Amino acid sequence: MRARNLKVGQLLYGISTFIPGVAAVFGRGGGDTQSARYCYSVWLRHLVTAFASGMKTHPRVVAELGPGDSLGVGLAALVSGAERYHAFDVVRHAQVKRNQAVLAELIELFRNRADIPGETEFPEVQPLLPSYAFPRHVLGEEQLAAALGADRLARIADSVTNQNAAGSMIDYRTRWFDDQAIERASIDLLFSQAVLEHVDDLPGSYRAMRLWIKPDGMISHQIDFRCHNTAGVWNGHWRYADLTWRLIRGRRSYLLNREPYSTHLRLLAENGFTFAGGATVRSDSLIERGELASRFRHLTEQDLITSSALIQAVPHPAGAAA
Repeated sequence: MRARNLKVGQLLYGISTFIPGVAAVFGRGGGDTQSARYCYSVWLRHLVTAFASGMKTHPRVVAELGPGDSLGVGLAALVSGAERYHAFDVVRHAQVKRNQAVLAELIELFRNRADIPGETEFPEVQPLLPSYAFPRHVLGEEQLAAALGADRLARIADSVTNQNAAGSMIDYRTRWFDDQAIERASIDLLFSQAVLEHVDDLPGSYRAMRLWIKPDGMISHQIDFRCHNTAGVWNGHWRYADLTWRLIRGRRSYLLNREPYSTHLRLLAENGFTFAGGATVRSDSLIERGELASRFRHLTEQDLITSSALIQAVPHPAGAAA
């Protein structure tokens, strides 16, 4: 480990979390989902790229891993026509009043057929799109008229208040890693935004996804492989030996799993998924191969320059879940 790479503040904070009560301070979700425009942008980016990758019909049942501080992205899915939304998190963050405010703004965005907030407003949000015009080819007028009906919007608002109740359109739980969490083969589109890099049990997660997804469904995951301020350069977290990383992680509920792009491609194949589409963002590697910690010596050249990726995949007909 090189001194120029070590973020001392992160190390000291990680060590401090072994003091009772300190780790709880870290247990907050992502603040971006408090913005309705951010949630609108994220949902439409996943939806537009899913149709570009072969999705034929608008998803009726959607699931999200790691919604964060609000259920806004899932609420955007409901407002645009989905009938059921499953939200799975490690720590429960979303609050009813916050979700009600986000929902009201989302309804106006869809009523106005607002363009998708793009790179100027959200320069860090991936994936990029060739056009940020409202996607009328995906969300036609007939569908939107039905989706924005007064009775239907009232049902969504009631579901925000009464999550998990009988008849609610929203199922929100924290034990999403349990493969019995939801009915098998029931999800049309399962998505996440900058979440899978934080999941400790990736093999178990991909197995669960394969059980949940419909035979004609799709998964769509935007993954950020950067160090998240734990190192001096974007891919410097791959320099850390396991002991150093355990100290940086401390007792936080989550940090990074440090798994590269190739791990996700392997897990897709092992769990009966076929890659359907996506995009990678390439950044110059700022570390030499000889600087990699021993557990990361296997990283491919593509791994070393892939700083983020959108991965979309469909179940392979011959890869049925066990």
